[in-house]
Amino acid sequence: MSDGSAEVKKGFKKAISVETFVTLAVILLLFGYLGHVMGMDIVFSVMMKTGHDVLMNTSFYIMAVAIIAGAVAGVMAEFGVIALVNKIISPIMRPLFGLPGAAALGAVTTYISDNPAILSLAADEEFDRYFTPAEKATYTNLGTTFGMGLIVTAYMLSLGKEYFSAVLVGNIGAIIGGIVSVRLMLMIGKKYYKEDRKFKIQAKDSSLNVRKIRDGGIFERFMSALMEGAKSGVSLGLACASGTVLICTLVMILTFGPAGENGQYIGAAYEGVRLLPRIGAYFLPVARFLWGFNVPELLAYPFTALGAVGSAMGLTKGFLAAGFANAGTVATFTGMGICMSGFLSTHIGMLDTLKQTQFVKSAILCHLLGGLAAGVAANYLYKLVTLFF
Repeated sequence: MSDGSAEVKKGFKKAISVETFVTLAVILLLFGYLGHVMGMDIVFSVMMKTGHDVLMNTSFYIMAVAIIAGAVAGVMAEFGVIALVNKIISPIMRPLFGLPGAAALGAVTTYISDNPAILSLAADEEFDRYFTPAEKATYTNLGTTFGMGLIVTAYMLSLGKEYFSAVLVGNIGAIIGGIVSVRLMLMIGKKYYKEDRKFKIQAKDSSLNVRKIRDGGIFERFMSALMEGAKSGVSLGLACASGTVLICTLVMILTFGPAGENGQYIGAAYEGVRLLPRIGAYFLPVARFLWGFNVPELLAYPFTALGAVGSAMGLTKGFLAAGFANAGTVATFTGMGICMSGFLSTHIGMLDTLKQTQFVKSAILCHLLGGLAAGVAANYLYKLVTLFF
């Protein structure tokens, strides 16, 4: 006889559980608070108008950047420019990151694409054989350090020529943050696998001295690389669009205030309840010291970059327009955006694919520290640059 209870299969939950009521409570609390402050009719008007504006003026803009960057990256890969860059930076990977020169290929590949690109390299025996088990434990952190780098850089540069030096400094900050993240993870990996300094793997460089090319002549290869790269940009832009619209809309509503001349709500795009600035005000002294943030609204960027760097990028233009951000902020945003690369949304899945789930907590903590360090490095490096130039 059945007692009315059924065993729940893996991957399923009971139709109604505790999380059902928790979720309902959170939704009611959020919309209840927004409705109390703004008026429920205003809330939905603001959400729709903000979401539409973010989609048209931010998401599609990011997609355009991704298409162009993807096309350029495709041509660079096809005709050996990426291989040249890889050859140049390979010798510095051991001194900086404590990893073999082959890790440069992972850095370059993820920089022109996204964090998970490191997974395809890790699955390649010709690449994987260069690394000790402890060094393999850094794959996720290494890939995330450089993931979306080209897209973030291109987007920040598109905001104005006056930000060129800030974006360059931000890239250096991201590398410094990555060194922190990878080095910490390498220490944990060596302790876990009980590796000492004498543990090395000998491998030949022959596999890194060739590159795969497309069929056809130079013109056919050029056009094929150009179009395939552009298509990858479309895919990346579409992948970012949903998160950008959803997260940016929510963050904007929690960040900005009423748009009316007398401080009243008029149902316009980007109106909000100023909740995040009130919370962020408590952390502002620390944020000012570490990252040079002068207003609490700017704290929305690193919080957003933890889960979706595309959404974080979308906040930048609004902060500049509102006068909250400057060139120094762009440097800090670039460093943190590239280094963090939305790692909370990819780390666990990547580690699971690599069968390294025992490092989940360690990898996340190390990369969080690395992302914070990237912002600090970019902030103070840019101050140093402006001091002398």
